[in-house]
Amino acid sequence: MKLAVFVSDFRNTVDTLDRLKPEKLGVILVGNGVYHAVIKENGAPSPVLKTSADFYALAEDLETRGINTANVKNNVKVISYGDIVDLIFNDYEKTAWL
Repeated sequence: MKLAVFVSDFRNTVDTLDRLKPEKLGVILVGNGVYHAVIKENGAPSPVLKTSADFYALAEDLETRGINTANVKNNVKVISYGDIVDLIFNDYEKTAWL
């Protein structure tokens, strides 16, 4: 199964992500979840970004929070709402929200 997971909060959701075992995992950071794409915890990237997955951050939510896309980690692709629709219909079979 190919699963896209929306992460909309900055709380640590690594335990839940680690338990998921899809064939392909995409983590879409939206809302306050976009902070995972830029903030370091104790000098290291967010533990969420250490999960084996493809990472995406919604450009509009980064902009709303005053985050410059140049500050987003290299392994996170900045995407638009249209890109999310494309991912859901073309790349992932199921979606979940954390």
